[in-house]
Amino acid sequence: MNKKFKSILAVLMAVFVLTGCSQSKPKEPAENTDGKLKVVSSFSILSDIASEVGGDKVTVHNLVPTGTDPHEYEPLPEDNKAATDADVLLFNGLNLEGGDKGWFHKLMVTVKQPEDKIFEASVGVEPRFLGEGSADEEINPHAFLDPKVGIIMTKNVRDAFIKVDPENKATYEANADKYLAELDRIDKEYAEKIAEIPADKRVFTASEHAFQYMTETYGLEHLYIWEIDTEELGTPEQIKTLIGELKEKQPAVVFVESNVETRPMEQVSKESGIPIYKEKIYSDELGKKGTPVDTYIKFLEHNIRLIHDGLMGN
Repeated sequence: MNKKFKSILAVLMAVFVLTGCSQSKPKEPAENTDGKLKVVSSFSILSDIASEVGGDKVTVHNLVPTGTDPHEYEPLPEDNKAATDADVLLFNGLNLEGGDKGWFHKLMVTVKQPEDKIFEASVGVEPRFLGEGSADEEINPHAFLDPKVGIIMTKNVRDAFIKVDPENKATYEANADKYLAELDRIDKEYAEKIAEIPADKRVFTASEHAFQYMTETYGLEHLYIWEIDTEELGTPEQIKTLIGELKEKQPAVVFVESNVETRPMEQVSKESGIPIYKEKIYSDELGKKGTPVDTYIKFLEHNIRLIHDGLMGN
């Protein structure tokens, strides 16, 4: 083998070795070039609050889609991916996601996120209980139907973002202040509109006991068929009990939620003689994007309009 060929061979071998080493080296993780905080939130109302507080500093991945039960959810592969990559993970708490045995907790175990990235939005909310003092008492998760609770949740989301991303503290505080002013206005609207309803007509009826926080805060009596979402359509005993209460109290209307089977309340309405209000009230979720109830602010405003107009007989 001549010297010239040996030189060429040596060069080729060096190139091969360098190239091989380069290909075998693990790839660096892709950089988040937009610089936004990656947020994963458990359901639509909390996701909307997060979007309002975060503004253009965050991207929000919502887990439970509209039309799906937030109490029992099976995360999809894209949810696992988003949760794995997230900077902040928000959940409602108060047993909405099933507590420490529920789907959100299992998701966190799966993706192995550290505790300092996971935040409960309802911290500081005084829980109210289903079961009326029975041994089966459990937390009512629907606190967000009360605007005063929305204020607490907004402050918790703001504080979570600041903790994880202190460089943008001023932005999160400014966005939150603007949003909190809207919620303060709605809180006053609830108090004023319910005060306009004659005391003997302040009887709010829905399929589920979801509105407990709101009705206790603003002074409404809350009647219902069942305590919390269930696959049952209301037992004969539950329906009979509500019919009797309505015949006694004679409210102007009863309400049906946007996400429940209507037949039980239709039976109640027929046998009690109390009509169902012409529009559906919202309890667990926002409407789909582009609909009149696609934000938390619209959700709260929609509900108080229905409660006021319905119980006033309008």
